[in-house]
Amino acid sequence: MERYDVIVIGAGMGGAALAAELSPHARVLVLEAEARPGVHATGRSAALYAAAYGGPDVRALTRASRAFFDAPPEGFTDHPLLSPRGLLYVATAAQAPRLVDFLAEIGDSVRTIPVADAMAQMPLLRPEYVAMAALAQTGSAMDIDVDALHQGYLRLAKRRGATLLTDAAANQPRREDDLWVLRVDGREVAAPKVVNAAGAWAERVGQAFGAAPLGLTPLKRTALLVDPPPGHDTDRWPGVFDTDEQFYMKPDAGKLLLSPADETPSEPCDALPDELDVAIAVDRVQQALDLPVRRVTHSWAGLRTFASDRQPVVGPDIAVPGLYWCAGQGGYGIQMAPALARLAASLVLDRPVPDDIMAEGLVLANVLPSRLAGAACEPGVPLE
Repeated sequence: MERYDVIVIGAGMGGAALAAELSPHARVLVLEAEARPGVHATGRSAALYAAAYGGPDVRALTRASRAFFDAPPEGFTDHPLLSPRGLLYVATAAQAPRLVDFLAEIGDSVRTIPVADAMAQMPLLRPEYVAMAALAQTGSAMDIDVDALHQGYLRLAKRRGATLLTDAAANQPRREDDLWVLRVDGREVAAPKVVNAAGAWAERVGQAFGAAPLGLTPLKRTALLVDPPPGHDTDRWPGVFDTDEQFYMKPDAGKLLLSPADETPSEPCDALPDELDVAIAVDRVQQALDLPVRRVTHSWAGLRTFASDRQPVVGPDIAVPGLYWCAGQGGYGIQMAPALARLAASLVLDRPVPDDIMAEGLVLANVLPSRLAGAACEPGVPLE
């Protein structure tokens, strides 16, 4: 039997970043069921670093991640993890009161701008559509190089001594004394602590260890790429978010990425785009932007997994000894990955939460699994 201090299940962004943070302090094994890490949510993310995106605790973790994005450890990556993008929020006349409420909630990281200025920022906007606009302040909305971040964490974890096994599903978990014992590829591995970072499969993994359901629900999100209109330099265009999150658009490597911001409850799976969702994305974007779409050059879908309150689930299970969660990251997992990994590592190692994370206003009770205990949750229940 191979002994470790911590076994992390899942090598997507959450598991990879956590392994990198744990490895200086513990002997870590990472188990990835797929042939390579990041096949699902991580590899299909169109991530923005958006300081105003998500609830208060997500925003706190996002702010606490910024220092890492700006200055990762030496050798982590050979080019910047963030690049300037900008983010423009647009509202119809009916949506304008909701945009006002949003701005009041998030503070000064996003400010209103005249509609004429919005048109200058994004020349495809239809003037009859936009009644109000707001722009994220410089530096608070950036593109994230997701692959560089993920690969950097995998390399860092390995450099710090972690072991990664791919094509390695965690089977037949059993508790022996103070150890969790798992069968992996015909052999047994064991550790006193196991972290469930299995993404869309987290609810199933938790139940395999005897945990009560937490109500984690995978929601399908569709995205597609189209050509921009000829004669436009899109590199400096901001991303565009509808106030009610009915669509978003952002430049992406010379193309335009569109999404209907769909959230369809799904079983854990290798998600595929639906033709209707692709058509809805084009229709919604074209209502707001003068964007001819002659063909869709590529489309895909991914699963974003949420708890009912849309907060991450991080820390020890309330009833199962030695089981920890790092799941429910929803659509925010990339932008808050550095701080979330440090938070999860502190909880697994029974150490204080880093001061800089708490200083951003994180309410620890809002992300612990214990907040969901006793809620009669069932897996796969659609979010309200």
